[in-house]
Amino acid sequence: MTTPGVRVLAALTTAAALLLAGCGSPSGGGTPDPAGELTVALQFPPRADYAFDADDGKLLSFLGVGETLTTVDDEAAAAPGLATGWEQDGDSWRFTLRPGVEFHDGTPLTPEAVVTALRYVAGVEAPPRSIRDIGFEIEADGADAVRISTTEPDPVMPLRMSSGNLAILAPAAYAAGDAPDYLRSGTGPLVLETVNGVESAELTRFDGYWGEPAGAARVTVRYVEDPQARALAVQAGDVQFAEGLPAAQLEQVRSAGAEVVEYEGARTVPLQLNQSRAPFDDVRVRRAVTEAIDRPVLAGQVLAGSAQPAADLFGPAVPWGATEPPAGADVERARALLAEAGYGPENPLTVQLWTFPNRPELPTIANAVQAMLGEAGIRVEITVGNYEAQEPEVLAGNYDMFLNSRSYLSDFPDAASTLTSDYTCAGSYAIDQYCSPAYDALVDRLNGTVDPAQRRQLFAEAAGMLDTDAVGVMLVHPLNTAVLRGATGFTPDPLQVRPVLPQLIPAG
Repeated sequence: MTTPGVRVLAALTTAAALLLAGCGSPSGGGTPDPAGELTVALQFPPRADYAFDADDGKLLSFLGVGETLTTVDDEAAAAPGLATGWEQDGDSWRFTLRPGVEFHDGTPLTPEAVVTALRYVAGVEAPPRSIRDIGFEIEADGADAVRISTTEPDPVMPLRMSSGNLAILAPAAYAAGDAPDYLRSGTGPLVLETVNGVESAELTRFDGYWGEPAGAARVTVRYVEDPQARALAVQAGDVQFAEGLPAAQLEQVRSAGAEVVEYEGARTVPLQLNQSRAPFDDVRVRRAVTEAIDRPVLAGQVLAGSAQPAADLFGPAVPWGATEPPAGADVERARALLAEAGYGPENPLTVQLWTFPNRPELPTIANAVQAMLGEAGIRVEITVGNYEAQEPEVLAGNYDMFLNSRSYLSDFPDAASTLTSDYTCAGSYAIDQYCSPAYDALVDRLNGTVDPAQRRQLFAEAAGMLDTDAVGVMLVHPLNTAVLRGATGFTPDPLQVRPVLPQLIPAG
């Protein structure tokens, strides 16, 4: 009989042999050591104690602790996770559960466990956007399946179930009736053993994992918000993996022997324009801003090639995004549009631009935008502040321009979520205060569209409408960065759905 520990060792030995033989696609150098430990520096700490109903819920999936019924493949299509198959029947979907899955506390994955977990997150005051306002209900359906129903037939339920906010924890995690206990209660390849607030966390390999085992026996996570501190930690050898380093720090870590991986991501930096009041309630002013900003210069020079110029909301990270770069600035056209709107030397336009420093490229972009708009005759006053304080103000329409950074597949890997929440008249994250019945009607067609190709066509049409209406300016798509020194095995995931930590293997 083969014990779980022996199975793990055999699998890791095979993986290490493949890496040494060059048969895999590892990054980083050195000899893989699956028995070793890693320390990593992550960019974003938990903001709400890993709460599933907040963005923190995804962090458990990123760490490789919590798992969902489905995941996604490279084409952003649903793929098996804790469920191995699914089928739609009218307004419900039946998900067949993977056999032989155990939680970290040793209890088995059952339909009742899935029902407990998803009923909890669906019942909180503000459920995740992936299942909000759809009449979500779930029940066990036989010995190996659950059935999820909605008010109306839902074409993308398998994609919704890949949201990191919908990870399944052991029933004991919910026993207290309060927020679930996330320690030693997931099903993923890593066990979350301890946490130290927003400072750090300790994880160990789960020897009973149903799939590919984690690459390291133990992982220490340090949450380091300062990008310079992350770079210094790599240089000093204090951490073997770090993410989110800005361009200015890349050469210094390369010079220390680290490998830098840059890859596309489903993220856009939009300059959002408040259309609920002057001056951006006038489309001529919004178009003037668009014409005045040189997006290729922002990406290639201001950000030193660490981003791609954005021609639409989506960009090349997804199959439906624009791949051709936008045109450069046309300052004379911008001035003409401003004159048509009544602004010029006799009536100069001054606006406020807010942004935040959590994404280190944003203040740099803000300064460049200020200079470019100044050439067109728009005076910009910049405020760099705390996002948590700015968000309620911008959502209420109490701002002029807001430089944001948006992961457009953050709710689940289907663009309908962001197209709805950010740009429909009743959207929950409608910072631009945009409201177009024609746009809403277009997005509403997604509710009855199942075919992936047709959905992608509608995504592209919606993005084109946003561009035509000058709903903000999509500036750049930042490249993601990962840095390895003393680790290997990292594979870029532009959709940022698959967990990162389990794939990392210590390398001496």
